[in-house]
Amino acid sequence: MPDIQDAVLELDEDTQKDKYLTFLLGNEEYGVGINYVTEIVGIQKIVEVPEMQRHIKGVINLRGKVIPVIDVRLMLGLEEKEYNDRTCTVVLNIRGVSVGLIVDAVAEVLQISEENIVPPPEINGERKQKYINGIGKTESGIKLLVDCERLLTGNTLESVLANIEH
Repeated sequence: MPDIQDAVLELDEDTQKDKYLTFLLGNEEYGVGINYVTEIVGIQKIVEVPEMQRHIKGVINLRGKVIPVIDVRLMLGLEEKEYNDRTCTVVLNIRGVSVGLIVDAVAEVLQISEENIVPPPEINGERKQKYINGIGKTESGIKLLVDCERLLTGNTLESVLANIEH
């Protein structure tokens, strides 16, 4: 895990273009834009916040900063899985707001150029994937790309963030 985190932190803005941190959920690989990633930490003690949506697991205290954490498996409608020593939290900064994503394991940093990204499929002219904004084609297979901006939408997460910031 430290090697990947070091690689993420060494990238400046120009070299961040088209780069994605990929992570595993079951047998599938997903990716988030590297420009959102601030750090990768092992699973922390999570304080549950009552009346949250199921995928918002609660908050963690990361060096004095309280950060909401989302179980990406649950957010995407996948089966819940017990956390283990490979489970980690990818901390993102989205429009100045820190959010942690709980993932099964971090894979690697990949470059996926725009021409190798296609939109998710539509059904009857509608896009059903709320949190997936693209499908990246790479030599090692397909990566489902998470729309980080959409993570901040939704009444429950917004209310958690509002309470933390005050």
